[in-house]
Amino acid sequence: MKIIDPYFEFQDDLDRSSLAVRLEACGRICYKSEDQITEDSAIPFVTKIAAHGHNSVLETAAVSFKLKCNSGHISELLSCQPKYLIVDSTENGMLVTGSIRSFRELYVSHPGNQVVNDLVAALAAKEPFLFQDIFDNEKALGINPEINITKMSLKEVEALSVDLLMRHRFVGVKFIVNRAVTHELVRHRPCSFLQESQRYCRYSQDKYDGQVTFIKPMFYKEGSDEYKLWLASMEYTESSYLRLLETSSPQAARTVLPNSCKTEIIVYCNLAEWQHIIKLRTSPAAEPSMREIMIPLAAEMKKRYSMM
Repeated sequence: MKIIDPYFEFQDDLDRSSLAVRLEACGRICYKSEDQITEDSAIPFVTKIAAHGHNSVLETAAVSFKLKCNSGHISELLSCQPKYLIVDSTENGMLVTGSIRSFRELYVSHPGNQVVNDLVAALAAKEPFLFQDIFDNEKALGINPEINITKMSLKEVEALSVDLLMRHRFVGVKFIVNRAVTHELVRHRPCSFLQESQRYCRYSQDKYDGQVTFIKPMFYKEGSDEYKLWLASMEYTESSYLRLLETSSPQAARTVLPNSCKTEIIVYCNLAEWQHIIKLRTSPAAEPSMREIMIPLAAEMKKRYSMM
């Protein structure tokens, strides 16, 4: 048995990586198969994920575009009710940000919409593997020369005005916490989530050191009677789980695992939603284990983005 403190990690390295690398790194957290990442594994992994309809993985990479176009084209896009995109009117057209999933699903629903077609064509030209199962350039609409589309760099997004930055800058954070905390995190509907799956992870394997990892409870002082009782319960739980694995699958054996189990979860959303989460989850009324992780997160977010 292993006991650790909760912590978090900003996904800064993935912000500077390709879409394929980012999506693979996020997707593999579900299976804890990061050990299978190689220089050439990203595109096959993501292509397979897309083909199998594992759409949640495709939510963890966002792309921003500047569109120079007329009011008619703006109305054309908005007529699709693109609820999974962030769309703002600008002086010369639009600013559009969305996840790979949002662009894929928008195109499937509205392949005859010129603006949607041109946005997906721009993405597919650079990242064809993300759209090869739904977008055929020969059968798609031709590009409208009146719609000028430019993919924005992260540096350009971060140079936006505060109001636009809050809406269009997406930030990913990996939390290593107990499952009680993640049960509350996933209630924030505007976010995208990927979480370590006890259904697939077999903690008796060598890569887990053959043991279950638990998060140290902040409610009990180490060495106290309450802590000793908690510790004994975790030891018994781990023993039961490992015994069940001898004759059962991980998805069956996991039924004995408690909220104290360590899990990893990626939370991906824009700064506006992070601001809401931090306000709600650092409140004195918030669950103490949530405040334990969110208060230091809020301090770090404030260092990065002063408006937070």
